[in-house]
Amino acid sequence: MRLAQHRDQLRQSSTSELERMLQEERKNLFMARRDSATKQLENPRRMRQARKNIARILTFIRQRELESAKGNG
Repeated sequence: MRLAQHRDQLRQSSTSELERMLQEERKNLFMARRDSATKQLENPRRMRQARKNIARILTFIRQRELESAKGNG
């Protein structure tokens, strides 16, 4: 998935969907690290992509938290 498409998908997702995606990406990162340790990782870029996706998802979650706090304050 291209970055712009991924960003749009994150923007349109609800907070609960973002949390589900976050869990899935963390699981992917864990599996990639395990595969790397056992020398079975075919694509080393998989770990990097998972870390970046986790950061993107956390950023969108934090933005929503700040927006809701700003609206309440």
